[in-house]
Amino acid sequence: MGINRRNFLKVLGGGIVGGGIAGTALGNIFIPKRFKAEASVPPVEFVGILVDTTRCVGCRSCEEACAQANHLPVPDISDTSVFEKRRQTSVTQLTVVNRYQTSKGEVFVKTQCMHCNQPGCVAACLVKAMEKRKNGPVTWERNCMGCRYCMPSCPFEMPKFEYESSNPRIQKCSLCWERLKAGEVPACVEACPEKALTFGPRRKLIEEANSRIYNSPREYITHIYGEHEVGGTGYLYISKVPFDQIGFRTDLGTIPYPEYSKGFLYSVPLVLLLWPAFLIGVNTLTKPDEDKIRKGGARR
Repeated sequence: MGINRRNFLKVLGGGIVGGGIAGTALGNIFIPKRFKAEASVPPVEFVGILVDTTRCVGCRSCEEACAQANHLPVPDISDTSVFEKRRQTSVTQLTVVNRYQTSKGEVFVKTQCMHCNQPGCVAACLVKAMEKRKNGPVTWERNCMGCRYCMPSCPFEMPKFEYESSNPRIQKCSLCWERLKAGEVPACVEACPEKALTFGPRRKLIEEANSRIYNSPREYITHIYGEHEVGGTGYLYISKVPFDQIGFRTDLGTIPYPEYSKGFLYSVPLVLLLWPAFLIGVNTLTKPDEDKIRKGGARR
């Protein structure tokens, strides 16, 4: 059945009205009215933590509080031998404090997940086990398929996989997500005796960091680490020495990591994204049989 110009315009008008645009018909011409201004809900502001490395004394109270809050083995914070070498976070320690010898003396630095504004780990996760919460924390949920794509996708190498567990998880700092939901501040912030850690809206933390730098220019370099790195992070740092002297990567640039893969994700069929995960699954399922074959061959 054909459609004439009048019917076409009627259909077009009905479609526009159905799409939320009101209008009036003048003859054969549909004239849309202005869009109605709807009450918009303001976006939730990201929260974060400002780390003032000039105030940290290496007491490791943050490590102890983190372990207790996450039901992990509590470290012996009186053990100063841990400062003899640089430590990384692990599945049992979601934050660690390291000591650095710098051009301006000894500096202690707390390390953990940075909670990127646009996280590479979230973009890489095929099943959305990694999630960027509306107020900023990056968390992991149990619908994980174990592909571990989040690990190489993190510029700070923070997600850690429980290889020794029969029911493995990805472990990393969650910015004390459960405590935040209960209206509490992160455990490390609450435990810090030197007020080296400040929790609050990210915008306010940047203002506070700039204020400290402006008011005490001899105590700080003019750089807030995390303000722009990889598109910005929830953890922000200020320091009296350049950040490359205290273990930070200074080659990351300001582009969020997901931006590097955007073209690939839009142009490559989904099957190619799932293919590596499929191969990992096949390898896992067939490995026990191969072991049995090897053992049988060894008996012969």
